[in-house]
Amino acid sequence: DPNDLDFSLPNPGPGPDPLSLSALDADVAVMLFHRDFLCGNCRKQVEAVCDRYGEFVDLNAEVVSVLPEPRDKAAEWVDYHDAPYPIVADPDSELASRYGQPVKFGPLGRRFDLLGRMPLAALVDLRRAPELLWVHAGDTPVDRPDVDDLLDELRKFA
Repeated sequence: DPNDLDFSLPNPGPGPDPLSLSALDADVAVMLFHRDFLCGNCRKQVEAVCDRYGEFVDLNAEVVSVLPEPRDKAAEWVDYHDAPYPIVADPDSELASRYGQPVKFGPLGRRFDLLGRMPLAALVDLRRAPELLWVHAGDTPVDRPDVDDLLDELRKFA
């Protein structure tokens, strides 16, 4: 069901493993869909969110990074960034597809995430049945909201 926003994915980071939306203790989930394990812009985004994670918590939000990689790669990100929030593995990009993460360059882009997959950020209301509140689908690899943008959007729903 493409309208089903919930999931159960391996989470080597903080929180339940596997992780689902229903397991999050927050009003809003900040879903960050990354492009690839090697994506430098994705890593910078994770570092920026980690640095200011407390501001998300203050707004009763939980951040979830979704990496189109197997669990061991997601675990490397958790360790490298000392992530205070879940980083889940979506190796087949099934969840990313349901949320509408853009993929460019046809079959080649679908085969090589770093080439074709674009960033996506979404806010999901968890106060009742999960509902999309806001989405930013990147048009280029660098087209992603920064931390201030994410927090500004969150404040609209707090």
